[in-house]
Amino acid sequence: MSTNLRPRVPTTTSISPDPDDTPKPQLQRQQSFSQRTLMAFQLLIPVFTQNGMCDSTTRPMTLTLLLLLSLSCFLACFTDTIKTQDGQVYHGLATFNGLWLFDCPDNVQGLPDLSKYKIRLIDVIHAVLTVLVFGAVALRDKNVVGCFYPTPGQEAKEVLDIVPVGVGIICSLLFVVFPTRRHGIGHPVTPGK
Repeated sequence: MSTNLRPRVPTTTSISPDPDDTPKPQLQRQQSFSQRTLMAFQLLIPVFTQNGMCDSTTRPMTLTLLLLLSLSCFLACFTDTIKTQDGQVYHGLATFNGLWLFDCPDNVQGLPDLSKYKIRLIDVIHAVLTVLVFGAVALRDKNVVGCFYPTPGQEAKEVLDIVPVGVGIICSLLFVVFPTRRHGIGHPVTPGK
């Protein structure tokens, strides 16, 4: 009877994948929808809606929260990250004149031409689509539905079941067909950008 007494060599796995190994569509989806906004939504909605049991006070507060989170999604589409020649990374907000860096000292050398980073039509389209996706996510949440539509009729239930899924699928397809070149804050800068 022969036994294999060789010690097992543990395999190591990386907890966070290398950004260069991330598939392009997955990276674009990460950029198009603010993960921090989604996390804030999931954390705050049960509190603001009292687990879907809104009253006359919490309903306007919930609506205000949804509008603020939608604005966050919209503005996140206009953020960008650049890398200088010496490897320093800076973040900014796209404007009609170019990129406005908000974490960059005045005496930085090796900055790329910031006027190349101005707002384009695709940025506005992505921002609108991102807000639509956030709205679809919000309309699929039981707490939001319970707050604004506590006893929906049969037709309203069908609309609340079908429309958010349709909007999400259509917007996701449009994100793939019309990719953005922006690197949001917290996302890696791809080589050559």
